[in-house]
Amino acid sequence: MSQQRDLPESMAWRVIGRLESGQTQRSVADAVGVARSVARLWNRFQETGNVRRRPGAGRPRATTSTDDRYIQLTARRNRTENATQLQRQLLLATGRRVSSQTVRNRLHEGGLYARRPMFCIPLTPRHRAARRRWAAEHRDWEQNDCSQVLFTDESRFSLECGTRRVLVWRDRGTRNNPAFVHERSQYRRAGWMVWGGISIGGRTDLHIIRNGTLIGRRYADKILRPHVIPYAGAIRDSFVFQDDNSRPHRARLEENMLEDETIQRMEWPACSPDLNPIEHV
Repeated sequence: MSQQRDLPESMAWRVIGRLESGQTQRSVADAVGVARSVARLWNRFQETGNVRRRPGAGRPRATTSTDDRYIQLTARRNRTENATQLQRQLLLATGRRVSSQTVRNRLHEGGLYARRPMFCIPLTPRHRAARRRWAAEHRDWEQNDCSQVLFTDESRFSLECGTRRVLVWRDRGTRNNPAFVHERSQYRRAGWMVWGGISIGGRTDLHIIRNGTLIGRRYADKILRPHVIPYAGAIRDSFVFQDDNSRPHRARLEENMLEDETIQRMEWPACSPDLNPIEHV
């Protein structure tokens, strides 16, 4: 026999009809196939004239609508404050003491969720203008244009990393909003530096830069001569070489070597690592 506590309304009315006809509660429970405790339903009908369950009071809400607006407004003004800090601000402003989880719940109701901010390097107006100009010049490139380019870059794998535990309160779809992006300078700590290149038709070997930093002479002897120049010979006259504007890449030695090999170098805007497709590799 079913132990269901709250019957569907149609079945509840069937139970009431049988009870009104004089049947006992036990016989009605056996006939309908519900628990024998139908007295609660019968008492509810006699008190209210209805079989619907009375709405429960539930636990009272810990904050008012004014408190909710204050929490959300404070979080929007101070995006990096955590729930505990917002909890203290609410206590100081209104005298209302709530838990930090309540603060998170109110922020979620307002569409705010704690997410790690996106990091970028500092950009000047000149950098931004150069980025826009470069993007406009290459906007109409097709696959055939990109297939001639060897995209290259170095990447450092550090044994230590900066903390990314700071969170910001933001709405969905606002990750790239400048207000929620934190600038972070590049750091140099113990680790390995590697170099690699990719194109639509293939890739170079991954070269590990050992024993010291990358200087112009090492870049020419260890990377350009054994990796880039043979790759250019395979693609021939249409080959385009891409690298960034770091000092070892733009030394006079490299310029002369590429000129002697008639290798075309792509113009590259400063501080634009995110424009390089190798960043996704």
